[in-house]
Amino acid sequence: MTLTPVWKNSFWRPICIAGPTGSGKTAAALALAEVLPVEIISVDSALVYRSMDIGTAKPTAEQLRAVPHHLIDITEPTEVYSAGQFAVAAQRLAAEILARGRLPLLVGGTMLYFKALFDGLSDLPEGDASVRAALDARGAALGWPALHAELALIDPATAARVAPADAQRIQRALEVWQLTGRTMTELHQQRSAGVDWPLISLEPRNRAWLHERLGQRFEQMLAQGLLDEVRQLRARGDLTANTPSMRCVGYRQSWEALATDDFRSLQELGAAATRQLAKRQLTWLRSMPQREVIACDDPQAVPAVLAAVQRLLMQPQPEQPAGGR
Repeated sequence: MTLTPVWKNSFWRPICIAGPTGSGKTAAALALAEVLPVEIISVDSALVYRSMDIGTAKPTAEQLRAVPHHLIDITEPTEVYSAGQFAVAAQRLAAEILARGRLPLLVGGTMLYFKALFDGLSDLPEGDASVRAALDARGAALGWPALHAELALIDPATAARVAPADAQRIQRALEVWQLTGRTMTELHQQRSAGVDWPLISLEPRNRAWLHERLGQRFEQMLAQGLLDEVRQLRARGDLTANTPSMRCVGYRQSWEALATDDFRSLQELGAAATRQLAKRQLTWLRSMPQREVIACDDPQAVPAVLAAVQRLLMQPQPEQPAGGR
């Protein structure tokens, strides 16, 4: 499909492409890059990590050379990269890309990142390694459900949204309380303004189509050497099964298989975890009524995305900065 050069007579603004894992977001973005001068901002909490390539389906070296990408390979897997950090970086990058006369294309499936971008930011503190280490030690000694019970006394609203075994979110909520004396609920109520950028969502009409793709995708990752990649990450000595990067789908299951030397169910467990991830992503997307849905299992999905982007670029927009409503 050929797009007419609409950018000379239109107000450009960033465009977002979301969807569950395996829905064809990368293919759509690269197709757009063939006809428009885009730069891609990754909206993926796993792609930020270095040394995690196979299990994250990271763009190939050829794709990275062909199209400018941002927020990929920006931190070590020992670190935590928050939704707040993403939202600040994404707005800054979008403004810089627009200033270069190019189109910012935000592409990914980390819905918490999109939510932070659209809904605005809370004034949450940066992580504190010593506080987290102390909470980790208490969680290991008492069990995370016990710390969840503490959180329920401090911040009932946050505790109600967090599973009793969700160590990462329980730790963060208690860390915020210890660092600020205020709850996550209080801080979330004081958000800065979000953005009003168009959102195109690739969603399947037939879940079975997506599930089949996800099973094949995980099988392909194993064939490409996912276990060797995780084995090398384990050998570093500075990561554990509870490190946020190692809780990513595929990495968690591979880590457990290597730890127990039991690989019999790895394919099944990895595929099931990937399906659960896709289900959660679709649930998040349904909470975003502003999205324009395109059926990713339609053979014409990519042309439909191209047509939607052209239509969005043709719409007159009020003069406003890239980062604000």
